[in-house]
Amino acid sequence: MSGTLYLVPTPIGNLGDLSRRIVETLEQVDFIAAEDTRVSVKILNHLEIKKPMVSYYRHNTETSGPAIVRRLLDGESCALVTDAGTPAISDPGEELVALCAREEIPVVAIPGPCALITALAVSGLPTGRFTFEGFLAMNKKNRKSHLESLKKENRTMIFYEAPHKLLSTLEDFEETFGADRRISLCRELTKLHEEVRRTTLGEAVLWYRDNSPKGEFVLVVEGAEEEQQEEISLEEAVEKVLRLREEGMSMKDAAKKVAKETGLPKNELYHQALDR
Repeated sequence: MSGTLYLVPTPIGNLGDLSRRIVETLEQVDFIAAEDTRVSVKILNHLEIKKPMVSYYRHNTETSGPAIVRRLLDGESCALVTDAGTPAISDPGEELVALCAREEIPVVAIPGPCALITALAVSGLPTGRFTFEGFLAMNKKNRKSHLESLKKENRTMIFYEAPHKLLSTLEDFEETFGADRRISLCRELTKLHEEVRRTTLGEAVLWYRDNSPKGEFVLVVEGAEEEQQEEISLEEAVEKVLRLREEGMSMKDAAKKVAKETGLPKNELYHQALDR
């Protein structure tokens, strides 16, 4: 019988966020897979826990992942930990979880610290629907393409960013989303110098041009306003489809266009127009 992989979150700054269940899990597993063993050993020393550790990080997943899986298949249990936060979220742990799923190895996620959820909760922006975008690409072309794909995103957007790239990221946000778009910049969450700055993209750019950013940031950006759909009767919508058809558009494309503008069913518009 195979062992179990436990996804064990670690504090994003405050050691007081270590729950009893987190501690018990670290005590009970056979070994720990850590993003950086030098960081994780400090937490283990704080808890007075001694466990064998292996490294599992971005650049050794191809060798370390299968090695961990083999130990799990042999019946050992493993706690996967990152330097801070929840494993598998913006983290190579997702690849290890996928390997375990393929081998039908049980995976148990222990609830706990997560920077993106902490930031969203205090942002003052809508929390009902959101999208987590992680770190933006370093490559300018890929970065621009990523942001362009979010131009009409209605959900609240969450990004991670390092201090040395913050200003250029805010400038890219302003160019893509506009200076008036609201943003909450959450810095050093749960730590001594925790700060949440609620402002607009334009004001954020001006502030950080004059003030050097310090610490890791979670950026919570307001989504785009919902496009108002045209209120129109089915009869009027069908007439609009027919006018577009007379102007040279195919019936299928005309029905699709009017459906998007009005929210009416595309197939119904298409068949009604065909019957005229």
